Amino acid sequence: MCPGPDAHGAVISSTDLPRRALVISGSRRWCSETAEQFVRTAGYPDLHWFGENPPQGIPSSLGAAAFRLLGGELDLLVFDAWSGFDPDAFGALTGTIRGGGLLLLLTPAWQTWPNFVDPQNSRITVAPFPIDRLSGNFIRRLVRILRADRQLLLCEQSSETPLPDPPPLPTSGAAGMHPTPDQQQAIAALLRVVTGHRRRPVVLISDRGRGKSAAFGFAAAELMRTGTRRILLTAPRLQAVNSVFEHARRCLPSSIQQTGHLQAGDSSLEFIAPDDLRHSDQQADLLLVDEAAAIPTPLLKSLLQRFSRIAFATTVHGYEGTGRGFVIRFSAMLDRYSNSWKKLRLETPVRWASGDPLEQLVFRMLALDVNAAPAEALQGLNPDECELVLLDRERLAQDEPLLSELFGLLVLAHYRTRPLDLRHLLDGPNLSVRVALARGHVVATVLTATEGGFEPGVARAIRAGERRPQGHLLPETLAACQGLVEAATLHCVRIIRIAVHPAAQGMGIGSTLVRHVVSEARRDGVDYAGSSFGATPGLLTFWRKQGWLPVRLGIQRGSSSGEHSALLLQALSDKGAALVNQARERFLFQFPHQLGDRLQDLEADLVVALMQVDDQLPPPLSERDLDDLKAFAFERRQLEDVIASVWTLACPALANRLAMQQLDERQQAVLVARVLQRRSWQEVAAGSALTGRKQALALLRETIGQLLRNYSL
Repeated sequence: MCPGPDAHGAVISSTDLPRRALVISGSRRWCSETAEQFVRTAGYPDLHWFGENPPQGIPSSLGAAAFRLLGGELDLLVFDAWSGFDPDAFGALTGTIRGGGLLLLLTPAWQTWPNFVDPQNSRITVAPFPIDRLSGNFIRRLVRILRADRQLLLCEQSSETPLPDPPPLPTSGAAGMHPTPDQQQAIAALLRVVTGHRRRPVVLISDRGRGKSAAFGFAAAELMRTGTRRILLTAPRLQAVNSVFEHARRCLPSSIQQTGHLQAGDSSLEFIAPDDLRHSDQQADLLLVDEAAAIPTPLLKSLLQRFSRIAFATTVHGYEGTGRGFVIRFSAMLDRYSNSWKKLRLETPVRWASGDPLEQLVFRMLALDVNAAPAEALQGLNPDECELVLLDRERLAQDEPLLSELFGLLVLAHYRTRPLDLRHLLDGPNLSVRVALARGHVVATVLTATEGGFEPGVARAIRAGERRPQGHLLPETLAACQGLVEAATLHCVRIIRIAVHPAAQGMGIGSTLVRHVVSEARRDGVDYAGSSFGATPGLLTFWRKQGWLPVRLGIQRGSSSGEHSALLLQALSDKGAALVNQARERFLFQFPHQLGDRLQDLEADLVVALMQVDDQLPPPLSERDLDDLKAFAFERRQLEDVIASVWTLACPALANRLAMQQLDERQQAVLVARVLQRRSWQEVAAGSALTGRKQALALLRETIGQLLRNYSL
């Protein structure tokens, strides 16, 4: 699309004009009426009102519906904080405003806003705290940042300040149809993914609005024009890749576009959701993965292994995921499953001017510009230098350098950290924040929540599924899923997150933080400690070393981690010890049966890590079982004829650390897959790189024989 001239014959591009923010502050009615007056007289062509009770005739949304606007562009956004300040929606929607556009932020008066009962409080409060009892630290920090911004336009009811004149709009139409130098470099790299050697992926990273999705579209169009037959595109949602299709379509005027599909002659660009792609056998000449940080890592791994020509793009600062932590963790996977890979960062904005004041303001408001401590500042660190400190969160909200390093570390360690997490960090009523400080920097942190302590009647209702008190993950899960009603009456502390700076990992600092939390909780009379996280063998090993025991595994994979969520406990009192023992016994009783049902795809090394208990011998086997096992292992008896006896041996063997040390990975895998998960011989063989049923059966016979010899049976 070609830009057009203004009244004087000059072209005003959206990248030539800054975006601005206008705060309208006062009573709710006054803010709404003033904003409506501004909107109706300004004449902006593309506008949107986010909030309750919008004026008639103005496009609007509330809640998750806001994310449908992603990929589009606005000249004017009205964000009504009287309807609740949702940090994720605010970050997403402000990214749709193009250069020369305007944000209207409607707020209560500065002095009363921190005490306003924000509807968003319901998302971060926990029982029994009412939503009007939150601290207001997050909003108080927002007010301070807004008042300090010298480029902010302000219209206050209290001072009767007049509405400013609307800023000039660009006259060039849609921006970004001519690639920037950054995009040209990215396009060339994407073309080489297809035309060059296999398994050399490209990773594009950028702040929002730098045109990484557009670069995907430009490259896809060029490949389709030159004969590449099939390009697949995946992302967390179809709306997130509207820009890819739009830029590809404009570069291919004769193409035919339908929802999620673009056809140009014999070439096509097609969107497939990540989960659908994982469960299909579709092939492609190129797979483009947009917003990769919002896709679970195990799913990205499977795509990386399956597609030899693949490219990724992700946002560095985002409301769904953060590219910094993603690239750090994903780079190890790229090193393992590719011949070489290339990372490109796009710096030049394509929808607004460089140094845009609104972007800088939003970054400060949502802590999108924070960073963990510089690695060089922690070089040569001795763990004894660390001081463990319980932070006062009111002071934390006022200490921007400390908050920046703390939240920056959380972003680095957990790539799904979102702006809403900042609000929870500052205002969560049952939350405690501890940090390890050294040399004036945040070395590590642990976030904990107090849970449980319900009356017996409420606890019974939780067990029956009649009550689901918000913010009490451990007691609710144990009561409702395992029937342990006493879990809800006892008091517990949950470790929500723990993060150690990469420059200080491997020094035992994380273990020290866990022990510190446990010691303080035991001193305060807490009955048990626990945590829930996406289970991996490495994480389970860490927690098992602290004396924590797995007592449950979620049946479904989490949408964020792509892993099954494991729940681990440690007893802190006699009552807590009784609870943990019951929970562990119930888990070990049910888990082997779950493996043959909804957990048939669970990895064998994770099964072993979850089941291991101690080094005790298995319970005595009957003479019948021994005869069957020996006939299977050393003679020609078929598995199907002795499956019950093999299962009777397999369960305690998998729980025995010494027994598993005597088996290699393939022996463990075939034992889990065929006996507990009841997979077919073909699946077992494929999962262990065996030639077929005959080889898999021989390996299982060998495994059972090894266990019989280990136990001297």
